[in-house]
Amino acid sequence: VSVAVFAVVAFSGATHDIAADGVYMSELSPASQAKYIGWQGAFYNLAKLVATGGLVWLAGWLYEGFSTSGTASFDAYVRSWTVVLLLLCVTLVALGLYHLRALPSGGSASEGRSLRDGLSGLREVIGAFFTKRHIWYYIAFIILYRLGEGFVMKIVPLFLKADTASGGLGLTNQQIGLYYGTFGAGAFLIGSLLAGYYIARRGLRRTLFTLCCIFNLPFGVYALLAWFQPSSMWLVGGGIVVEYFGYGFGFVGLTLFMMQQVAPGRHQMAHYAFASGIMNLSVMLTGMASGFLSDLMSYRIFFLAVMLATIPAFVITRLVPFTYDDKPNDK
Repeated sequence: VSVAVFAVVAFSGATHDIAADGVYMSELSPASQAKYIGWQGAFYNLAKLVATGGLVWLAGWLYEGFSTSGTASFDAYVRSWTVVLLLLCVTLVALGLYHLRALPSGGSASEGRSLRDGLSGLREVIGAFFTKRHIWYYIAFIILYRLGEGFVMKIVPLFLKADTASGGLGLTNQQIGLYYGTFGAGAFLIGSLLAGYYIARRGLRRTLFTLCCIFNLPFGVYALLAWFQPSSMWLVGGGIVVEYFGYGFGFVGLTLFMMQQVAPGRHQMAHYAFASGIMNLSVMLTGMASGFLSDLMSYRIFFLAVMLATIPAFVITRLVPFTYDDKPNDK
């Protein structure tokens, strides 16, 4: 039952993601897309930071409160997460009701078609996607750009929480939530916003390699933390700030590339959905392999291997061609 519920949530989230990005692409000019892509990327990923940071910190804070009141450890965990998830549920329902009232209707839906027509249209959309100019370069670029992140993202929380004897940093849930939800979230937002204006000023073609470097190189922070295992909150928090600033700064480059180089054409929203799906699939598959690899290698060697896995991203970013003109906003 839990897996089925998670599947429904994932399907709903993916559908909303594509619809929101479709509005962004259809309503804004390329110059405006570049200008505001930082804001779009910031809020796109803010929910993940809140979930992995703020909500985890809140659960840890509630756990301490329940534990001091005499509640058994397991029951304290259950109660703390129950409160957090109920609060999240109420927040999402309130936001849904607000959007139901505030968002425009978007016009009337098109007339329904038969199943045969729908399948024929799907074949046309898929065929048009894979016959786009430079599409195989673009698919390779989409996969390789986030290759290092795909390996890192599932392992970092485990690394931060694992005890020092196991090669981790031995942080509590509350500490992890503080570093992610406060320091990391702030750095991520600043990085995303600065990147948007940086791209708008200089153009995506001229900035893409820089964005790739700023996105991938900070993953080396975790290699340093794994080797030296500092206990100072300033060093650990500072490392997370550097990584999340780079993540926010570099992620918007990939998003804008998919919008302006992969998606344009007759089936813009569907083709952006395909590109986004390929991106998320690559991250998911590397994430699935990351647990096995980290256990096999140890955290120290694993994070060094991740840095080697980022090298193809630099190569493909240098080589990837642009199909459409990229004109920066010099105003």
